[in-house]
Amino acid sequence: MAQTIQAQAKPRLSFWQIWNMNFGFLGIQFGFALQNANVSRIFETLGGTEIALYWLAAPATGMLVQPIIGYLSDRTWSPTFGRRKPYFMIGAILASISLLIMPNSSVLWMAVGMLWIMDSSINVSMEPFRALVGDLLPSSQRTAGFAFQTFFIGIGAVVASALPWILNNWFGVANTAPAGEIPPSVKWAFYCGGLVFFLAVLWTVLKTKEYPPEDLAAFEAEKNQTTFLTGVKETFFGIFQMPKTMLQLAAVQFFTWFALYAMWIFTTPALTSHVYGTSDTTSKLYNEGADWVGICFAVYNGVSAIFALLIPRIAKATSRRMTHLICLVIGGLGLISIYFIQDPKMLLVSMVGVGIAWASILSMPYAILAGSLPANKMGYYMGVFNFFIVIPQLIAGGVLDSINKHFFNGESIYTLVLAGCSLVLAGFLTLVVRDVDEQEA
Repeated sequence: MAQTIQAQAKPRLSFWQIWNMNFGFLGIQFGFALQNANVSRIFETLGGTEIALYWLAAPATGMLVQPIIGYLSDRTWSPTFGRRKPYFMIGAILASISLLIMPNSSVLWMAVGMLWIMDSSINVSMEPFRALVGDLLPSSQRTAGFAFQTFFIGIGAVVASALPWILNNWFGVANTAPAGEIPPSVKWAFYCGGLVFFLAVLWTVLKTKEYPPEDLAAFEAEKNQTTFLTGVKETFFGIFQMPKTMLQLAAVQFFTWFALYAMWIFTTPALTSHVYGTSDTTSKLYNEGADWVGICFAVYNGVSAIFALLIPRIAKATSRRMTHLICLVIGGLGLISIYFIQDPKMLLVSMVGVGIAWASILSMPYAILAGSLPANKMGYYMGVFNFFIVIPQLIAGGVLDSINKHFFNGESIYTLVLAGCSLVLAGFLTLVVRDVDEQEA
């Protein structure tokens, strides 16, 4: 109850304060969207065949980085730099540099290594943003706070996902290249991404004021008593003391992110073969299909940006759990419907369903979770929660290539159908989750 009282005692923030504190997510998702829509294309261009295996670098880094950054940011405070903001900037600088280097990879191992570095840097910036909502907003505004993040994620991803197509069709930048070379449109998209990432995060850093710890003396005493060994112990063994709500959400997250990993990795090979009828990465038809994947990803992110503004009202009229259930089922049906489509334009209808699910995935679990977390460990547990995003992706990366090859005969479209079924299952598992905020309200 003390935790609830403390959360309610926080002042309500204005529209523009919430806007500014989440604006950095525009840049973060710009980087993630470029990564999700184009890295499989880069791997295939450089001769990669075990795509899901190469992608394991991304979730593995998130699982290691986010709890550590969360733990450190919980124990950071400076009147000048704040608590979370130093990590925003460090991650933004490193991620921006990585985005400039990634499309210039000349061999496969370099691209895989750059994915590892780039994803680590993005995670350094992203994790404290989740904790910032819990730090600054009272319970009554948390759903809106995470919805704002989803809005910026959607806007950033729309532009970033479509950027290679835009550069090719509007500015005449070539989207093809000789065998083994990354097309110029992809390179320039990543260059733009590096600039946007840095500037968007910088805006949040300059425009957001963080609160000091309520008891600064106790905070300093606890920080001074923390040695390197106790820090390691708390970071990696605190998982066994997580709140019950987090454990319940773990099952939902598992099937959600298994589905998302499959979608991100196999959409390009699935659509280029199932809809465009080619797997020749040097052909014009393949590259048109790969560009259209970017448009599809832009559409689902655009839908999520718009739908995110409706989520707080839907949750208020029903509940957070029911909202998440409905959205995940709609997204799952959207993925399954791709199997029945041959016209590329009709894929955009499927992406509307995926976008509705994505809007909820980026807001509802965090809004539900925040009410069950102790204020002095908000960053740490938000980082630990990332385990339940990463673990399903690691499992998916280990098994999806084999499933695709041995059960689906290399027809990646069936992997997308499997992803849709997984998303529907995740939706119904939401019914077992306890929402502490709603129960106490």
